[in-house]
Amino acid sequence: MSKLHEAAELEIVDRGPDWLFVRLRPNLARLDDVADRLWSLLNQQFIHRLVLEMDEVEFLPSQLIGQLVMLQKRALQHDGALRLCGLSPACAEALHFCRLDQALPHFACREDAVHGCKTAKPR
Repeated sequence: MSKLHEAAELEIVDRGPDWLFVRLRPNLARLDDVADRLWSLLNQQFIHRLVLEMDEVEFLPSQLIGQLVMLQKRALQHDGALRLCGLSPACAEALHFCRLDQALPHFACREDAVHGCKTAKPR
């Protein structure tokens, strides 16, 4: 499945049992509604578990971190989950610096994210 959503910023990569896999291609001009757009994708797919593939994200601005925290809270309120994979060292460091590396778990690959394997070292 490959569907682009909102100017190629969010790409549905795959859908598995109970999980949606989305690649984030950030557009720094459009960070204010990332959580809403991802939540909309999840609702359209009737899923509340998301693996957000972050391989193309080189750094995490505070606005994007805030959007991820907001999305994580929504997912948890609906017995869902948000897991990140493919973080760059700079992105992992930003989460650690904000003390969010436990709240926003990150993994090496989507398989590890789905299984909840030990948090991976950044790519």
